Amino acid sequence: MQRWTLWALAGFLGIAPALGQNTFTPREESPEEFVAAPGREQTFYTCTACHGFKLVAQQGMTRAQWEDSINLMIRRHNMPPLDEKDRAAVLTYLEAAYPPRAPTGRGGWQNPFAK
Repeated sequence: MQRWTLWALAGFLGIAPALGQNTFTPREESPEEFVAAPGREQTFYTCTACHGFKLVAQQGMTRAQWEDSINLMIRRHNMPPLDEKDRAAVLTYLEAAYPPRAPTGRGGWQNPFAK
């Protein structure tokens, strides 16, 4: 029984540091690396609370699709809802900086999050 307790304690101590990390920490990214437009910093810091901004910058969506994406993150991933003013600033930036892309290649590029 003592041996099992020691193994369990060792296992918990091995994962304990990971349990305390609730937020994503952006690595090697800064707002200045992305499209300059009003709302860039606010959008950058809103998005990087959970994931890298490069993920955002790879997308290309309409305002309605960006809004659907935010709603999905609120609903499925517990993103804190943005107040009306902040939501408008983020959506305006995303719409201007990362609009839909023209299809390329066979069948065209399709955003996997827009489905």
